[in-house]
Amino acid sequence: MILAPVLLFFAVLAALSLWTERRRSLPLEETGGGAGFSREYFLGSRSLQGVVLAMTLTATYGSVSSFVSGPGIAWNLGLGWVVFAAPQIIAGFFILGLLGKKMALVSRAVGAVTVVDLLRARFRSPVFATLAALSMLVFFTTMMVGQFAGGAAIFAEVTGGSTTQGLLLFGLLTVFYTTFGGFRAVAVTDALCALLMVLGMVLLAGDIVSEAGGFAEAMRAAAAAAPNAEAYLSFDAGGALPLSLLLSAWVLVGFGTAGLPQSAVRCMSYRSTEDLHRAMWVSTVVCGALMIGMTLIGVLARGVFAVSPESLGTTDHMIPRLIAEHMSPVAAGITLIGPLAATMSTVSSLLIAASSAVVKDLLLNARPEWAAPGKEKRLRFAAKGTTLLLGLAATLFAIDPPDLIAWINLAAFAGLELTFLLPLAAGLFWRRANSAGALAGAISGVGFYGVLLVWKPDLAGWHPIVPAFVVSVLAFVAGSFLGRPEAPEQLRYFFPNTSRKGRA
Repeated sequence: MILAPVLLFFAVLAALSLWTERRRSLPLEETGGGAGFSREYFLGSRSLQGVVLAMTLTATYGSVSSFVSGPGIAWNLGLGWVVFAAPQIIAGFFILGLLGKKMALVSRAVGAVTVVDLLRARFRSPVFATLAALSMLVFFTTMMVGQFAGGAAIFAEVTGGSTTQGLLLFGLLTVFYTTFGGFRAVAVTDALCALLMVLGMVLLAGDIVSEAGGFAEAMRAAAAAAPNAEAYLSFDAGGALPLSLLLSAWVLVGFGTAGLPQSAVRCMSYRSTEDLHRAMWVSTVVCGALMIGMTLIGVLARGVFAVSPESLGTTDHMIPRLIAEHMSPVAAGITLIGPLAATMSTVSSLLIAASSAVVKDLLLNARPEWAAPGKEKRLRFAAKGTTLLLGLAATLFAIDPPDLIAWINLAAFAGLELTFLLPLAAGLFWRRANSAGALAGAISGVGFYGVLLVWKPDLAGWHPIVPAFVVSVLAFVAGSFLGRPEAPEQLRYFFPNTSRKGRA
């Protein structure tokens, strides 16, 4: 009975993907050659409506860790982790509010389909564009492996099946609908996944509160079950989460998320300004409800799932065991869809972005003739073949992830922010920003972050991304002032209404 709702969900996703493919806005022969195919396959022909944009942004950002790792840590530490998660409320609003309008306008003007396309047009640096595309490919692939492995572990623990069976079942389905449906199918299925993530959260919260006898009783039971009730209910978890770490969260999972290319590309995909404004408030409400709701569920679960942390092995096992042991089979199956939807929506977004890095940013840059009219079939084969191969590789690696994958995955989230945030934000809003600054900022930021992860110095509670961002900003500014200013002609689409061309 647990598997019945899950299999129904999988069938609906497959049908929705096929339906989306059939209802593409333009037939292939009418899209204007390979360039039109790229715009449709990697960006959905810039036609997303507001609610779909909000939901796909939320589903992309809300990964399996939002359903497993976050609530597990909150179960162990208490309300302090809810405070740590709070900056995630602004993620969608900040990404769309900071980048949304100008990225859409400029990308249309220069014909950019990917984030790297936009950066290539702004900085005219083949070296930076290639490094950015390669970083996306490496980081996205390792993140997909981590997401697949996490989703398979949840599937196995709740259903009693093997991780390999679960991985092959939902992993291959994700690869299938992403490969054949492209960005449009990813966006539509993401919207469904976001709704089901909210449904799973509501069912889980309702089960916990009902079992405890109400919200107030659930909080009292959670505090009573904790080793130190005062610390469990404090904003800093009794000192386990210092103020410096809580402030770091505003960079790592707050403002820094505007630098995640898999999210930023959504700023180029919407239909109108009205859709952008609607997406800003819808994504804030839905993302806030999910991120705060799931961590708060972790806190409340302490009262009804009172076992020692040592008996779990890791706190990642808390939510799967809670679902399996405290819910009816049908309710457990429906709730299980939540974390699986989070996994699949995140992977599909990463997969289409990784494929775009290979095909649009690397292949078409080296072989621009592939985008010419009459080359659609060759480009379509390359795009879908690349998506399929990357997805299958991530699925196979997830069966037994190498240690190197775990290390790269650890740095992937911050590494992407350090690579893309400053070039995107400064490139759009600061005339003086140039390729020297972009290269210096990205290389110094990611390099210094890697040194901090390996060296592990005492940072007084600050997350390594904070000093890494400081170094990156200094290097970016220094490089921009020391390097040659960009030509006024190069900046005309980015700064069309200023008369001080070529000056800071």
